[in-house]
Amino acid sequence: MVRRLARGCWSAFWDYETPKVIVVRNRRLGFVHRMVQLLILLYFVWYVFIVQKSYQDSETGPESSIITKVKGITMSEHKVWDVEEYVKPPEGGSVVSIITRIEVTASQTLGTCPESLKVHSSTCHSDDDCVAGQLEMQGNGIRTGHCVPYYYGDSKTCEVSAWCPVEDGTSENHFLGKMAPNFTILIKNSIHYPKFKFSKGNIASQKSDYLKYCTFDQDSDPYCPIFRLGFIVEQAGENFTELAHKGGVIGVIINWNCDLDLSESECNPKYSFRRLDPKYDPASSGYNFRFAKYYKINSTITTRTLIKAYGIRIDVIVHGQAGKFSLIPTIINLATALTSIGVGSFLCDWILLTFMNKNKLYSHKKFDKIPPPPSHYSQDQPPSPRSGEGSTLGEGAELPLALQPPPPCSISALTEQVVDTLDQHMGQRPPVPEPSQQDSTSTDPKGLAQL
Repeated sequence: MVRRLARGCWSAFWDYETPKVIVVRNRRLGFVHRMVQLLILLYFVWYVFIVQKSYQDSETGPESSIITKVKGITMSEHKVWDVEEYVKPPEGGSVVSIITRIEVTASQTLGTCPESLKVHSSTCHSDDDCVAGQLEMQGNGIRTGHCVPYYYGDSKTCEVSAWCPVEDGTSENHFLGKMAPNFTILIKNSIHYPKFKFSKGNIASQKSDYLKYCTFDQDSDPYCPIFRLGFIVEQAGENFTELAHKGGVIGVIINWNCDLDLSESECNPKYSFRRLDPKYDPASSGYNFRFAKYYKINSTITTRTLIKAYGIRIDVIVHGQAGKFSLIPTIINLATALTSIGVGSFLCDWILLTFMNKNKLYSHKKFDKIPPPPSHYSQDQPPSPRSGEGSTLGEGAELPLALQPPPPCSISALTEQVVDTLDQHMGQRPPVPEPSQQDSTSTDPKGLAQL
């Protein structure tokens, strides 16, 4: 028996099983079914394959190099400024600062002088208010213990040992932004996608004097990466005079979105501009920094000029994504699309089994209940005929139960459990005449017409 059961299971393993198909003539249900299929099909065709281009293998974050160079001359009240003085850092990388306003504290020397009024707890009325040797981290030096008159006015502050005079004591203001909108910024950018071995730059012409006369224009000259500073600020939606006075950070974003199934000429850089620092947050808006220039007087006394610079910082940011046709993602997304179309059938089956009036009849037509096999074989049946001996059973007669082969290994228990569960759930509805066991396994045109 074990051997025969094993042979039956092995034989059933190679059987092909196909679902039972029932045609239900219901226009409303058919409309829902086709609309769900149509929506799924449109989603995959339009969004997945056309918009997302999921048939391609993609790579994000290209390898990138950036070189910047600023040119232009401007002037303040009493001085002409060139690039070497108002551009920091001078070597030109992905971040460059253009100074538009400065506060200059000239001829500072090491000595003692009044502390700045801007420093916390710097005001005093007598020497008792100033502790000698006390160091204020936000201040300019170490206190000497004396209370002295301030540089101007009637106020008094604690004396400090520092670079004197301190910054706000005798600073001068110079505005460099009068001609700054005409400054030009050259942004050289090269990208490389290692997966596809594709490289390209944002300068197309090979002429040596090409960059001397061109200016960027998205329509007429997209491969001339020379931008006017005023154009960058305008494209970012900012007022140049206000930005030059307080300082700020502007981002130049270069996008390289390339479809490598097309020609190389279709892969072009797209530029966008926006302000990066929080404009409406007084605590963190604006941009400034300090630096000093040192001198020697008579080769003994060291002096310096302290400069607090306000400017427009340009941050060049490169993004990109490249894609090229690949068979593997195409097959995966096609299989996903074909599988997802079956959601319409699942939804309609759920509606039929749950909400339709004839749901119990549909349940019996869709699922066949197979009775479980007998638990044991009868001992009173005659033995099977020997090989070569004729059978006494007539044509169409069934073999005794003990001589019948074991049923194939089938997983009908799950189907039966589903049907029983649905029957219990639907038992709360008005009763529907249940077809006989013979009708449940045969075609019933009248029953299908009622659906």
